[in-house]
Amino acid sequence: MTLPHDWKEEKVLITVKTYPHPSMQHLETVCTAGITESGNWIRLYPISFRYLPYEKQYKKYQWIKLRVKKHQKDFRPESFLPDADSIERLNELSTTKDKYWSARKKLLLPLVKSSLEEINDLYAKRKVSLGIFKPKEILDFYWKKVSDQWSEKHEDVLRQGVLFGTQPKPLEKIPLEFRYKFRCNDLNCNGHDICLIDWEIYEAFRSWKYKYDSSTLMEKIKEKWLDQIWHRDRDSYFIVGTRYPYQVFMILGIFWPPKQ
Repeated sequence: MTLPHDWKEEKVLITVKTYPHPSMQHLETVCTAGITESGNWIRLYPISFRYLPYEKQYKKYQWIKLRVKKHQKDFRPESFLPDADSIERLNELSTTKDKYWSARKKLLLPLVKSSLEEINDLYAKRKVSLGIFKPKEILDFYWKKVSDQWSEKHEDVLRQGVLFGTQPKPLEKIPLEFRYKFRCNDLNCNGHDICLIDWEIYEAFRSWKYKYDSSTLMEKIKEKWLDQIWHRDRDSYFIVGTRYPYQVFMILGIFWPPKQ
């Protein structure tokens, strides 16, 4: 099949999805990052994930095939415009069985950098804006309150909805920001305090609040994102990325395979 000018077909293993955010142009968007079949980072943006037909809604650690072209207005080398209509779900590596962790590690571990300092240096030199690294020490995992309402302009956008196709449930504003404090294995590291914007933790909060009282809910959140993910039997890494157009890295997700 001949593709339109500038478009190419890619196979991508999805590694992170951020929590949906209202968009003036696209109702709401999800930043998706993954690794191409050739072993390179790629950012797929924008994707109005909850508005996709069910058969195109991909999971974390699932291979997908789609058409992409380089973003002309985004200088970051990993940023590509996806053709959402072309998304085809392929095989999954989404279970927790050992063989699937091994398959993920073959793709992710060759990309590991020594520290966030190294990734920041790569951004300064080549605008590299996605990366993975192992922190030397987790100092704290905590949260702070933020507004439980979208801004007025974002509320107006979300009220528009769509005339045809999938109409998802209203997008809930989670009234918390989750953050990690940590140190890197780098002599120039003075410590970091960075927000986590992974969809998984926000969805956990949204769904678990109907199961637990407020104090138990936050204990369960901390139990997973601190005690379990950073347990000594896990070989855990931060996956980070920037928010255009700034050189400010956020934690997009955590890769936490079991130690061998």
